[in-house]
Amino acid sequence: MLAIATFASVRTAHRATRANERAFLVSLRPVLLPSRFEDPPEKVMFRDDHWLKVEGGRFGIDADGDAIYMVLPLRNVGNGLAVLDRWDIRPGRLMADVEPNDVSTFRRLTRDLYIAAGDHGFWQGALREPDDVTFKEVRDQIEGAGALTLDLLYGDHEGGQRTITRFALTRSDQGVWFASGSRYWYLEMGDPR
Repeated sequence: MLAIATFASVRTAHRATRANERAFLVSLRPVLLPSRFEDPPEKVMFRDDHWLKVEGGRFGIDADGDAIYMVLPLRNVGNGLAVLDRWDIRPGRLMADVEPNDVSTFRRLTRDLYIAAGDHGFWQGALREPDDVTFKEVRDQIEGAGALTLDLLYGDHEGGQRTITRFALTRSDQGVWFASGSRYWYLEMGDPR
């Protein structure tokens, strides 16, 4: 009888510990969304001295010769520091039922970008190889339909809580690109849905 009571007590303690650990991690999880329209613009420099200024709530994209420059102003609505790591951009507007590509195929950022909890910041990316299929697909969308999907991989400051947020990037009839967050995938735990 003592063995059964001890087993039940230990099992309950383990469950309580896991629940407390999960609650603690959730309290430190970064969550990225597009910035608000009233947020200040982001003025971003690329390594080849190209500058792109983007208003809040919008997406900036500029095709200049043999490069395509992109900036997405972001807001961290979570409680933890967001460290941006990798990205993947695809043509068209992908729906939530389309899974992200394998993370190993994502493009790595050339510098660390951080967004503090409750603060705004940005993601930047560039395509510099005109023969690359992605370069051609993105250029076609700039000149054509004006719809892109960005999957952004980020985590906390220790490299944990890795999350992919999908952003729909759409050009209006007036030529202005807008961004909206559409879905999240947590890579280190089960799907929350």
